[in-house]
Amino acid sequence: MAMSHLCEQILQTVEALSAEEQQQVLDFVEFIWAKRQKPRIIESEMVPQSFFEVAQSAIGAGEGPGDLSTNPDYMHGYGQ
Repeated sequence: MAMSHLCEQILQTVEALSAEEQQQVLDFVEFIWAKRQKPRIIESEMVPQSFFEVAQSAIGAGEGPGDLSTNPDYMHGYGQ
């Protein structure tokens, strides 16, 4: 497939740059390309979630008693 006139012009211009400048051009082009790859989430399309739904994956992930009331040190003096 033949290169378009624009592609040829870009290539000629980049070839005239120093290696450092060519790296900057490449970084910029990759940045633009990466932006296109990320799915864009529109706020109006987001489904509202409760705190429980968001935190559900972390609930129970820690070690220790599931209910702190089973720890006598925690309950010492409670209600006095």
